[in-house]
Amino acid sequence: MSSDQLLQGLHIAVTRPAEQARSLCKAIEEHGGVAIEFPLIAVSALDDYQPFDQQITQLPTTDWAIFISSNAVDFAMPHVLKKYGHVPEQLRFAAIGHQTANALIPYGVNKVLIPQDRYDSETLLALPEMQNVSGKTIAIFRGVGGRELMAETLKTRGAHVYFAESYQRTNPQKTTELLNSQWQQNRLDAVIVTSSEAMRYLLKMAGNETWLQHVTLCVNHERIAEQPTQLGLKVLVAEAPGDEAMLQCLSQLVKSKRTKSLRVNHHD
Repeated sequence: MSSDQLLQGLHIAVTRPAEQARSLCKAIEEHGGVAIEFPLIAVSALDDYQPFDQQITQLPTTDWAIFISSNAVDFAMPHVLKKYGHVPEQLRFAAIGHQTANALIPYGVNKVLIPQDRYDSETLLALPEMQNVSGKTIAIFRGVGGRELMAETLKTRGAHVYFAESYQRTNPQKTTELLNSQWQQNRLDAVIVTSSEAMRYLLKMAGNETWLQHVTLCVNHERIAEQPTQLGLKVLVAEAPGDEAMLQCLSQLVKSKRTKSLRVNHHD
């Protein structure tokens, strides 16, 4: 149990998929805040794996396998091992970040190329190993309908690229009524959004609801901040990926909340 009360009095909604939200919710409460689980993305297996199994028939002649998320690893690798019994030997692996790379370890993949500073497609694409890919075959393991940037960039560099989509994402929420009612009761200060897809769901559902103008959206990448910033909403961007940086980002709100509270009390 932390004793620093870094987030004392803050009510924070966490929009990550339920199983991925737990560690962050726990950290928020250990630092004196109140976590509200409001998953905007639910991850599930595909209804039909035939197209995926067809795609991975190309793996023995593939040079690079790029994994976009730990979900891509969890849903894809059991199928790969079932088909081949082992990881094809010539295959080199790349991943968006440490968490995704670590998810590959139980499948016998210990050498994984990952970006060092920011964990996103752009930073991975900037690595030297991703420059001279002309004539190489690259598989991108992801969920259904992810970003196209990675594939498009590698194709312009002369690579043959194919997608191996191993899971699907849906929005389990129908409305933002829970967040609205929490805000009405003065129990919502911030909403954590860590994917562009979740942000799109949130903004579409909330529309012009008043609560959205008053809470702070805390995100972990400039790209996720673009749309809400254009709409004039309050947005804070964490300095780095990971829970620790998000907690530091949230702590900025405690100071502004105290200042506001002092102003109100002063006017009373």
